[in-house]
Amino acid sequence: MKPKNHTKRLLPRIWAMVGFCAVVMIVFIMQLVNLQLVNGEYYLGLSQNTKTYRFGIEAARGEIVDKNGRSIATNVTTHKVELSKGMMTGDLNETLKELVEILQASGESWNDTLPITTQQPFAFTVDLTADSTGNATLARQQNKLRKLKTDFGKQSYATADEVLESMVEKYELEEYDPQWQRILAGIRYQMELDGFGEMYNFTLATDVSMKTVSTIKERSLSLTGVEISESSQRVYPDSSLLANVIGSIGPIYAEDWADPDYKKEMQDKGYEMNSLIGHGGLEEALEDALRGQDGVKMVEYGKDGTIHNSWVQEEPAPGKTAVLTIDSEFQKQVDSLLANYIQTMQTNAPGKGRECNSGAAVVLGVKTGGVLALSTYPTYTTDQLRNDFESLANDPNSPLLNRATQQAYMPGSIFKPVVGLKGLLDGVMTPTSTVNCVRQYNLISGMNPPKCLSSHGPISIYRALEQSCNWYFYDVGRRLGIDNFGEFAKRLGLGIETGLEIGEAEGHITSSSDSDYTYGYVLMSAIGQQNTKITPVQMATYAATIANKGVRYKTHMVAGYRDSNTGELLESFDAQVEDVIEDNVGAFDAVTQGMVQMAQNNSAALRGYPITLAAKTGTPERGITNEYGIDLYHGTSILFAPAEDPEIAIAIVLENAGSGSSTLYLARSILDAYFFGGNDSTAPQQAGVLLE
Repeated sequence: MKPKNHTKRLLPRIWAMVGFCAVVMIVFIMQLVNLQLVNGEYYLGLSQNTKTYRFGIEAARGEIVDKNGRSIATNVTTHKVELSKGMMTGDLNETLKELVEILQASGESWNDTLPITTQQPFAFTVDLTADSTGNATLARQQNKLRKLKTDFGKQSYATADEVLESMVEKYELEEYDPQWQRILAGIRYQMELDGFGEMYNFTLATDVSMKTVSTIKERSLSLTGVEISESSQRVYPDSSLLANVIGSIGPIYAEDWADPDYKKEMQDKGYEMNSLIGHGGLEEALEDALRGQDGVKMVEYGKDGTIHNSWVQEEPAPGKTAVLTIDSEFQKQVDSLLANYIQTMQTNAPGKGRECNSGAAVVLGVKTGGVLALSTYPTYTTDQLRNDFESLANDPNSPLLNRATQQAYMPGSIFKPVVGLKGLLDGVMTPTSTVNCVRQYNLISGMNPPKCLSSHGPISIYRALEQSCNWYFYDVGRRLGIDNFGEFAKRLGLGIETGLEIGEAEGHITSSSDSDYTYGYVLMSAIGQQNTKITPVQMATYAATIANKGVRYKTHMVAGYRDSNTGELLESFDAQVEDVIEDNVGAFDAVTQGMVQMAQNNSAALRGYPITLAAKTGTPERGITNEYGIDLYHGTSILFAPAEDPEIAIAIVLENAGSGSSTLYLARSILDAYFFGGNDSTAPQQAGVLLE
């Protein structure tokens, strides 16, 4: 009996479920009738007259800020003008002409990187014969011009007019006057480079004004396929700050995208052909961290260009915020001091110093290897790079060259501590042992004997560094051997990459494997001459390694990353040790003491400074004269302070400055800026002592 009663209790539930299913089936059948019978023709027509396009939603790029959170590179929301090929119905050239006229009326530019001047007589904006060594931006422009000539089947010697003639024919621009031919040809070629097609829109202009936005929207009937969309625009609040370090943002280069391996690599990372990426400097080096994750928006269009529906398929995510080791205010002070000092020398310096026209200054944190300032002169602003590249590329003083990281110089006597340290560590001499400087060094036969600047008599490491005695370091270098102290120089940070995030020249240390090597090179390389070439950032790394008594840190500019939304610290980079030189004989103490004596006793610029300094200068003999037959020497110097517990290391190179001692007045001003905010009342006026 119990089972029968249980079945009776379940029957109402079963019938309720059957009834619910029946209702659902009826609803589905009615909907199918509505879709296929009642409104079938309508929905069929809709499906045949609409297209759905996939558009990327740009993610906000991560900011670059200084150690105190001040913005160096940030973003603002702007509007851009895009062309959608699938929606265009009018003549492309006429559409572009109308858009350019709208942009011209608002004083705005458009996307055109054609390396041909915009005004008659037409000429190329870059010289293919110019030396682009160490200048990636110039090399890129030269490659762009070579590609342009190749794309239009022209020889390397073809003129701008000959290239334009082929472009006019290809893009059917014969009916336009020469000025419009140049404008439209530049845009049409840019559209090709950017991969304009069904899958990729073309961005004609960015950061356009509301006047332009309104005008284009008012003419939407004639400008079919032209869209206004919001964009995240990269901006640099102070366009002069770290312009040679930051880099820039732009589309992927067409010639790079044409490389199958590069294309696959970038596609695997989620990039498309028209994606914006970092070019050069920190923008490129930190691309993976700064780049956000783009979102996806689907848009359904009718044949007449109207939007039927749109929806966000994937939300964008911003990139990380990069925090630098640099204090932007201190960086600006060093920039200003370097520029003003060189300009002052050009007008007031005695003799050879007036030839000084360029240089670099690097300041590092001794205990971290973090860059505190990285200055080069002459330089440029990010605005100039974007708007007047042609003038920068053709400037004979090469402002596009970052001399602090990309230019390697003969160091001169700042190399002497390398030989002194290695001699002490290897037991070639002790801190108190002496050699007898008789000025002319005759201990290597078969060569013209080199000379010291003076006859110093018996001299130890301390006074040899103080007086910069060539004879002492000739002799120690000879006993060590050129490859012995040459390899040691690399352990101190010379002739190798320092670890800096942006590109840097490696330089070179003279060795027995050099193609022009002769035995006498051991003497000249021991005092920083011959084939040895090192960069200012290597010089600063070297100075910091001496200050750290043999501990060399990785030189770096990025302190860590923060979450762009919350500000939460995601990652920080502690001091990274690259090498440790064991010292059981007090070699670093002895060399430091010699450098202290140099600063106190042999430098008018540094004598009497309220903080104990350790310094060394160099005046490399370059064998170059000016038009009047006057020898031109660079000036170099390294310095760290306070000598007893170092905080900062400084390296300076002034091209054609005449002597290393001339750099120390600039070094003193940098010390003032760091330790006293630039207000040390005991310091001489900038360049004042030098120019008396």
